[in-house]
Amino acid sequence: MTTAFRTAYESLLLDYLPRPVRTQREYEQTCRQIAKLMSGGPELPQAESELLEILSLLVAQYESTEHSIRDASPAEMLAFLLDARGVSNAAVARETGIPRSVITDTLAGRRSVSTANVAKLAKYFHVSPAVFIAEPASQPPVSARPRTRTGRTSSQSVTGKP
Repeated sequence: MTTAFRTAYESLLLDYLPRPVRTQREYEQTCRQIAKLMSGGPELPQAESELLEILSLLVAQYESTEHSIRDASPAEMLAFLLDARGVSNAAVARETGIPRSVITDTLAGRRSVSTANVAKLAKYFHVSPAVFIAEPASQPPVSARPRTRTGRTSSQSVTGKP
């Protein structure tokens, strides 16, 4: 590390005093600091670039806990990709060989995306197949499972063991 870089970086650290972001106020302040750094243009000096990276990590950490966004369902991803690409269900059906009714039913939530269609859609939209695969719902605890007439949960055998 050169002395000039160290001096410039140390000076920036003293000016910005980066700290963990724990409140909305600190989040907004850090975002303003990021905007100020980014207003310097696309080619930042190394010291400013490294400070920007640190501030961005602090904001990302705060956002992951305070502003978490749930994963989109395969149907929501399909709807988003259709809209983003500006294509119709019919156009995707023609290009992928997936019946239009299957695409319509998937968008309406009446059916999930089959394994074969996951591959076709991923190839068509140039995305990872993972965006069309739903996370398995976690199984509810035994106490929350419906009981049968005998008082056992539906997953318990005749012996009463889960």
